[in-house]
Amino acid sequence: MGELAEEEIKVKASGTTYSVLIRENLLDSIGTLLRSRLPSSKAMLVTDTTVYSLYAEKVLRSLASEGWQVTVARIRPGERAKTMAGAMRLYDRAVEAGLDRNSPVIALGGGVVGDLAGFVAATYMRGVPLIMLPTSLLSQVDSSVGGKVAVNHPRGKNLIGSFYSPRLVAIDPLVLKTLSDRQLKAGLAEVVKYGIIMNGEFFRWLEKNINGLLNGDPEQLAEAVAVSVRAKSAVVEEDEYENDYRRILNYGHTVGHALEAATSYRYYLHGEAVIAGMAVAAGIACELGLLEKTSCDRMLRLFDKIGIKKPPADLTATDVMDKLRQDKKRKNNDLFFILPSGLGMVEVLPVNDPSLIKRNLISRLGMA
Repeated sequence: MGELAEEEIKVKASGTTYSVLIRENLLDSIGTLLRSRLPSSKAMLVTDTTVYSLYAEKVLRSLASEGWQVTVARIRPGERAKTMAGAMRLYDRAVEAGLDRNSPVIALGGGVVGDLAGFVAATYMRGVPLIMLPTSLLSQVDSSVGGKVAVNHPRGKNLIGSFYSPRLVAIDPLVLKTLSDRQLKAGLAEVVKYGIIMNGEFFRWLEKNINGLLNGDPEQLAEAVAVSVRAKSAVVEEDEYENDYRRILNYGHTVGHALEAATSYRYYLHGEAVIAGMAVAAGIACELGLLEKTSCDRMLRLFDKIGIKKPPADLTATDVMDKLRQDKKRKNNDLFFILPSGLGMVEVLPVNDPSLIKRNLISRLGMA
């Protein structure tokens, strides 16, 4: 197979425009890319222990070849690392290394690494350059683009955070070949989201190519990444600070975040929780008459092909409802859902009938 097509997508944000580069073997040239964009000689590379063993050596070698002095900060994998205590440990490393306002924080990893490292970059010395090197499908298509950075609070996910644009997002599609099936499927949840919320043609492409995507076909994955990044950047440019339109990106996340919080961030990968949340939201939309049954069935079939993780036996719909009441997107005590109204169309609506939500948690996810 020949090389995959190279792509550069420009994302316009407040006071800046940054590039999302998609290119094979991009990690091998990250030192040169940063040298052409930043003057500093010091940097902090944040990664988790799993990704460190796979890709850190390659990145560090490239940075060293261009004279970068890099401090490495390793965190444990998973959402439980994304806390204020975790951020404080990174601040300590940055201070010890003598990082200044020109020293970039480089996030090498998935969504947790990007969120935590981004939060630290946004707040250390009131803001230092942030470089995103996403290595999971989910982070490539969603969390690395758009400037949302955060840490979790015991009462809810991403309750402490900011909007902070990266200087560069560098995506190497080849790193996806080392993903586990579980991580790949979790990332595909966010890919499918774009087909449902704004691109019916892409949804149909996903229906046709889902088997190849699940098998890790590199060309199909690269295409899915590029389409998803273009979709995300278009939404972000229209509504950077999530005042209105950007809320459509939260399709599946209302219930998804509640599932994660209700299981103490130990049971679900983010994408696993999101696809469960999308199934619940589709069921609610169908029950309200907003979504035709044929379209709902097509969505649910695609979700089933990717796989909806069964909840733990001791998790009840009541537990999830308790977490939904703490959702940070509530307004005037109204709980808002992003509900599909067709393939490529959604509406943001208040859903304040607990029995409707609970019924779909039970029927779509098999909860007690």
